[in-house]
Amino acid sequence: MLKEKLELVKRLFEEALKHVDKGDPVQSSEKLYKVAEECVKALAECYGLEQARKAEATGAWRSRWLWEAVRELAKALGDDVRVCWDVAWTLHVEGFHEARLDIEDVKIRVKDVERLVTITFKGRGLT
Repeated sequence: MLKEKLELVKRLFEEALKHVDKGDPVQSSEKLYKVAEECVKALAECYGLEQARKAEATGAWRSRWLWEAVRELAKALGDDVRVCWDVAWTLHVEGFHEARLDIEDVKIRVKDVERLVTITFKGRGLT
């Protein structure tokens, strides 16, 4: 399951960058958020967090569990996890749902999502 999540992260990040290049703030915001969400899920699974076990048992993640997992991961891996998640949540709400961000607002946030991808893959030995 972890391998599939990591492959999904790679694919979604590539798709997000294509939407950024096209100048589409709504779709790039949502794809970047989804990248961050999958990173949190992968890290939660890798670290054996209770939230990952709940999601496995029920067949779905809940938003509350993502926030709880981010809090636990930040304790273990550093505050960058929380900061990057907060950026992704802004993209999700303000960029996708509310369509309030323009492409420049999205572009300056790509590096934060990329940092979470790096934490997920290289920084924690998940390859």
